[in-house]
Amino acid sequence: MDAFAPVAPQWTNQATHALEFCCPKCGSTSREAERVWINRRSPVVTEGYRRKWQEFYYCNCSYVWWAWSNDRPPADNS
Repeated sequence: MDAFAPVAPQWTNQATHALEFCCPKCGSTSREAERVWINRRSPVVTEGYRRKWQEFYYCNCSYVWWAWSNDRPPADNS
C-alpha cells in the first residue's frame, strides 16, 4: 500500500473525522494502523500560510478514520 498514491484507495470512502489523533473507536494510535493514505493532492492552507493534509488510517480494529496532518502529536523518539 502506497501512502502517497495519487488516487485514494476505496477504503477511505468510509472514513470518519477523528477529533483527537487516534482511532475514535478503540483509541489506537496512527502507528498501529494497518493501512495509511495521505491526501497530498488537496492541501489546505492555514492562516499562517502553512499546508496541512488529510491523513487516512485503516485501524487494526477495522475502523477507518482521518485527521489533519498538523494535529499529529510530536513523535516520541525515546
